Amino acid sequence: MPRIVFVQPDGSTQEIEARTGESVMTTATSHLVPGIIGDCGGGLTCATCHVYVDKDWIDVVGRREGPEDEMLEMTSEESNEYSRLCCQIVVDSSVDGLVLTVPASQE
Repeated sequence: MPRIVFVQPDGSTQEIEARTGESVMTTATSHLVPGIIGDCGGGLTCATCHVYVDKDWIDVVGRREGPEDEMLEMTSEESNEYSRLCCQIVVDSSVDGLVLTVPASQE
């Protein structure tokens, strides 16, 4: 199973084994990762699963585009070039070891 590492704003980490085919948001919410809310359940309508992708991983998961880019303009924490909505990242073997930082706020 691919592993995803979530880094909290205080620097603490949580490593989770993810199921292939699920979104990273589903993985995070099912493992109660603090700061990943996922209010819309992955419908790309709330931006409460905003994460910062580690720069070494951005080319693996891809950059935001289209509706995701628009949603990231509405986040409580400023988005940057490494921002993604983790509901839009699908788990597969290529993301084993993926490192994501959770913003301080998702409201």
